[in-house]
Amino acid sequence: MCQLLGMNCNVPTDVTFSFTGFAQRGGRTDHHADGWGIAFFEGSGLRHFVDHQPACDSPVAELIRRYPIKSRNVIAHIRKATQGVVALENCHPFVRELWGRYWVFAHNGDLKDFHPRLHAGFHPVGTTDSERAFCWIMQELAKSHAGVPSIAELTLTLRELAARIARHGTFNFMLSNGLALWAHCSTNLFFVERKHPFAHAQLADEDLNIDFARNTTPQDRVAVVVTAPLTTNEEWTAFQPGELRVFVDGVGA
Repeated sequence: MCQLLGMNCNVPTDVTFSFTGFAQRGGRTDHHADGWGIAFFEGSGLRHFVDHQPACDSPVAELIRRYPIKSRNVIAHIRKATQGVVALENCHPFVRELWGRYWVFAHNGDLKDFHPRLHAGFHPVGTTDSERAFCWIMQELAKSHAGVPSIAELTLTLRELAARIARHGTFNFMLSNGLALWAHCSTNLFFVERKHPFAHAQLADEDLNIDFARNTTPQDRVAVVVTAPLTTNEEWTAFQPGELRVFVDGVGA
């Protein structure tokens, strides 16, 4: 299965520490070597990087590790191909526009016999079940809401849509429009919420630690969601199967 990483914060935050450990799972500490990608929201804009090379060796991943981009919402993905060849167009996260905002989606799992009718302006470019699911979600969100819905309304709709897709197999996913981060669990997802008083953290996949207190203020809130815990000395909370959580300003609900 693939690896997911999501971050949601109340202020623009550097994801370099978490990404450094996460990237090692792309062919070094794990066998997920079929491409990777990451997307950073900056206001209404988006920085989007994908590469079909393993994340542990990718020059683009090295750029991300050395260039501290700050964002309030980040989604990253390391691919282990189940459907679709190893190619750039099949690398997550995927991006679409809806209601004048970018939407970013990444999926961990395998959906069987999922071929929904796509009749709106959302169609896959690649050949993955993941991109098909994303296009269908975007289509159904647009059909379900006449105007721009609130985060609470979107969460209710997404719970219904996620349950319908999950009947076809494993559907762990992350979705963001730059205002919130939604995460749905079929099998494995964990989250941690970092807040004052901040402490040291030690990566599980790399000999690296950080003192968050030196780089934060007492008002900062940061939520990190992953397939498997990234650090060895923080208390990670497991999602329940079938659970969808929404994170806003570093706080989950």
